[in-house]
Order: sequence, then structure tokens, then C-alpha cells
Amino acid sequence: MSTTDTDTAAGQEAPPESGATAEERELGAAESQLSTAPAEEINVPSLGPLGWARWFWRQLTSMRVALLLLLLLSLGTIPGSLVPQTSIDQLKVQDFQERHPTLTPIYEKLQLFHVYSSVWFSAIYLLLFISLIGCIVPRTWQFIGQLRGRPPAAPRRLTRLPAYTTWRSEAEPEQVLEAARKIMKRRRFRIHGSGDAVAAEKGYLREVGNLLFHIALIVLLVSFAAGQLWKTEGSTLITEGGGFSNSVTQYDDIKSGQLFNNDDLAPFGFQLDRFTATYERSGPQMRTPRTFRADVSYWDGADGATRKTSIKVNEPLEISGYKVFLLNHGYSPVVTIRDGKGNVVHQGPVVGLPIDGANLTESMVIKVPDYRDKNGKKDQIGFQGQFLPTWVRSQGMFSVFPALDNPTLVLTAYHGSLGVDGGTPQSVYQLDKSRMKQFMEPDGKTKFARALKVGDSMKLPNGAGTLSFDGVKEWASFQISHKPGDQGALIGAVAALVGLAGSLFIQRRRVWVRAVRGDDGTTVVEMAGLGRSEYAKLPEELADLAVRLQTDAPPAPEAEPDPEPGRDSPEEPGKDSTKDAGKDSSKDPSKGSAEDPSKGSAEDPSKGSAEDPSKGSAEDPSKDSAPESASDTADPADPAEGARA
Repeated sequence: MSTTDTDTAAGQEAPPESGATAEERELGAAESQLSTAPAEEINVPSLGPLGWARWFWRQLTSMRVALLLLLLLSLGTIPGSLVPQTSIDQLKVQDFQERHPTLTPIYEKLQLFHVYSSVWFSAIYLLLFISLIGCIVPRTWQFIGQLRGRPPAAPRRLTRLPAYTTWRSEAEPEQVLEAARKIMKRRRFRIHGSGDAVAAEKGYLREVGNLLFHIALIVLLVSFAAGQLWKTEGSTLITEGGGFSNSVTQYDDIKSGQLFNNDDLAPFGFQLDRFTATYERSGPQMRTPRTFRADVSYWDGADGATRKTSIKVNEPLEISGYKVFLLNHGYSPVVTIRDGKGNVVHQGPVVGLPIDGANLTESMVIKVPDYRDKNGKKDQIGFQGQFLPTWVRSQGMFSVFPALDNPTLVLTAYHGSLGVDGGTPQSVYQLDKSRMKQFMEPDGKTKFARALKVGDSMKLPNGAGTLSFDGVKEWASFQISHKPGDQGALIGAVAALVGLAGSLFIQRRRVWVRAVRGDDGTTVVEMAGLGRSEYAKLPEELADLAVRLQTDAPPAPEAEPDPEPGRDSPEEPGKDSTKDAGKDSSKDPSKGSAEDPSKGSAEDPSKGSAEDPSKGSAEDPSKDSAPESASDTADPADPAEGARA
């Protein structure tokens, strides 16, 4: 038989009824332990709390329930992505509630405004966590037991396995088995010899990948939980020359996890030395930032050395496990305010709130609670207006470009009560004018307002004081984020991909080689393979192993078949046998005559002649018991002689 023949069990003759049970047991032993999945047992739990608890545990730790919980967890993240979340943006949640008064009560009952901390999402999360642990632990111990075991012995009838090949060899059986061991070892098979066969197994990394994938899911769940419980995330706005120290009071706003403690903040800080921004000035991408860089000096620890670096978009500063991201940019006009007595009551940059993202038009509010008029009477004063980086008077009160091409500060002034003495917190970007009066021009009818260039000053009516526009500084807003589970989540994600690839592309399979002495003195070599699942390359792999094994156990030459009696053509009287022999030698010696002797006549050899040889016709010498005659010995290849016979 060819060395690459592979026969399936379906093409083999059915075994005798009496031996079917034994063979099935052998095949069951061969297929056993190819998977680390727990055996499915149909056991009806006994009545009572213990029985129901056992049944619930088996259902919870089953693979189908784990996949169902994973699907539910994925579906649960959909409303968390579509509905504004309180933990992310409270203002968006309030805006959504105002625009959807009917849906808001329903969403609140379903906890859709804080999905990731809701009861139902936490329940799915915890059940999936428990299910994975309950599934992995027994599979791990079972896999360890398989690693310590040996491949099972070869079944009695290898022909029933999915991939099979055989041949005869003149090599000794021991020599064949030893060569098979060496080949399997070079192919990284685990081998075990028993009797007249060698058992080999490969593909254990498939189960390793399976376990690695499930363990990686647990690492991901733990990392996400740790990131939510101990996270800190806040933002701060810093003007050039200003700094930040990692303490709660330095954050403009901060969000933290349930287990966060203020003492957990790492001691570090940084200072904004300079902000650089350049913009495209023409074409379809006009006003698009080309350079957006914050040059900072930072230090790690209370006594850490100062270092310099740059923070760019998507290039954060990483320090003490924190990441400092660059978010936004704007301008801070530098002003000096003097009261009616000429005393400086405010001096420095004032941060504006951008109201035009493309051209950086900013809303300006300046509050001076400690102020005295020209008579020395205590008063409070406030300024409100806009800062325009590039102002074109004909374009209205908006900037036409984000760069500082023509910086202009437009302000109007109010005096009265700012409302800061009542204890109610106020936004620095808003001015409460309910108890204030606006300054008027000397005519008493026109509202007081001025547009200032850098270096200009404006005098308030009635000698109330002055405001000078000294220059412009730039500010940048930063997000400081700390999630302790980020590294674990990254490791878990990479490990999950590696494990999934291993479980999909690595196949667990077994190969057996048997070598026994045949009746004719040659060695009968049998090879068979079995895969855990449908493995299309198993016959190819078995054929490759067989070809390599034939280097040490080459196939024996096939013996020439003996000529069948009564098939040779007798010499006709009067003919020279030497001449006939010369004619025969010119033909194929395997034929012996012009016709194949195995055919017996021009007809199908199964027929022999016009008569069925099974009926004992004269043409079949094996069936004719009469003495040979001229007609009996006629050449069967000659139709005339056959007719005379």
C-alpha cells in the first residue's frame, strides 16, 4: 500500500459484533483527556438547600453561562456609551434631563446615568468573575494531571482511526520503533512506548492558551475594578509662569473612586514655562493648530530634582504612576487695576473662558471685592467683556483668527455688591449683576465701555479708578489621571489575545506507530492519528511522519505473482519454440503473449470466454477434469482456436 494512503473509519469493514465493545473501549481510551473541559454529568440534585446550591454552582461555572454573562456585560456597556454618565460629565447629564423630562425618571430607576456603578451591572460583573474562577480552577488541576500522565496505549485496530497508513519493511520491529521515537522527539511529541507500539501526543499549548485566555479575562476584570475603586482624575488650568502641586486643593475639579484616600496622592508637581501654538493661515485647513506644545518643568517627590520636558497632544507626561494630558489652550490678558485712591487692588493675568473654539474669542470677568472710591469709601467693582486675539472692527465683536495678530480687550465696568460676602460659591467666569450698577458716560445715557490695545488704559467715570492692559499670557488646561489598573488591563488584554490565538490555531493530536513481524517474515508498520477536533492537516502530518520514518524503515519490494495454471499458451505443432521464445521476448515479459495472460481472452477476465468459468466450461482449465486434448490446449488468445474448442 502507498505510504500516503489515509483511510477513515467510515471506509473500513464493520468489526464483528462480539468485538465491538472492546474496540469502542479502546477508542474511548485513545480519545480520553484530549480536553480539559469538565465532564458533563447528568446528576439530578437531591432535594434540599445543599443539592440546589450544588446545582446552581454547576450551572454558574459552566461555559455557556460564562459566555452568556460576558455577552450581558458587553450589552450593558451600550447604555453607558450612549447615555451621559454622572461620573464623566455632570453638565451633560443635567442638559439631557432638561431636554428629556419624560425619559429622565425611567432612566433614573434603571440607573442609566451611572451604569458602571449600578446594581445590575455590578451583579453581572461579579457573577462573571465568580464563574470564570469556578471554571478555571478545576480545569487547571485537570490539565496539570494530564501533563503528569502519559499518552494512552495504541488501540488494537488502528484502521478505525481517522488517519491511517501502513506498509511492509525488511527492518526489524525494534529498529522501526526506535526510529519512530527519534522522529517524534524531534517533532516535540511526548512519547511513550508500550509493547509493539509507540504512542505520541502533541498540542498541549492549546489547553495552555485556553487557560491563559480565561485567566487573562480575570486579570482584566480585576484591573478594571481596581481602576474604578482607586482612581483619581482631575483637571487644572495654569497660566504661563504658574505651577501645580498634586494636592486636592490644586485641582479645579477632581473625581475619585470609592476607596480613594487623599493621602494616596503622590507628591509631584510641575510649572508651565511656556506654551507655543501655531496655526495654518490659508487653505481648507485654515486655523488648524500645527504646533501645540507646553514646555514644563517638573519634579518627582518633595525633594526631587527639577527636570524639563514638553507635553503635547497624545504625548502626556508620565510621573509617579500619573499621566498629565494637555487638553486646551487660551489667553490670559494681564491687567493692573487701581482704585480711586490710586492704590493697586489687582494686578496679574486674568483667565478668559473661550466662547469660540476656532478663533479663541474669550469671555472676560474681573472681580475686585476690596475697592475704595475717590472718597475712600469701600465698594466692590466688576468688569465684564471679551478678549479678541485678532480683532477686525468691521467683523463685529468676535476674533477672526486664533493667533495674537491684533489682541484687543473690550470691557465695561460695574460697581455695587458682587455677592461674594454671602458665603455662596460663585464661578470666576460669571458676574452676578443683580445688585450692581453699570458705569455710565458723563452724559448719563450711554453705557460705559472701552476697547483696549496692549498698553492702553481706561479711566472709570467720576474718578473711580483705572484699568490698564499690560500684555497677554497664554494658559493651558491639563488633565491629571491615575488609574492603578491600567497596566494590569494592558497585560490582560495582550495575554487574552495570545491565549485566544493559541486555542484557535494549535491542535491537540495523538499518533501511534506499531511494528510487528508478519507471516512472511517482513515487518508490518502501521501508523494512525487522532485529533481532538476536526483537524484537516492531520492526514498530511501523518503522511509526512510516514515518509520520514521510511528513511529507516523502507518499504519491502513486492513479490512477483506466480503465473496461474492453465494460462500459458502451449506450443502449436509444427512451430519452432525458439522462434516463439524470441517473439515473446520482444514483448513485455509481464504479459507473456500478445494478450495479458491474466485476461485469458479478449473478453473480461471475469468471463474468461463466452461461457461463465463458474459453470466449468472447457475454456477454464481449473474447472475441467478431463484429460488435455488439442482443443483443450488451444491458445485462448486466438479467437479461432477458442471457437474450435
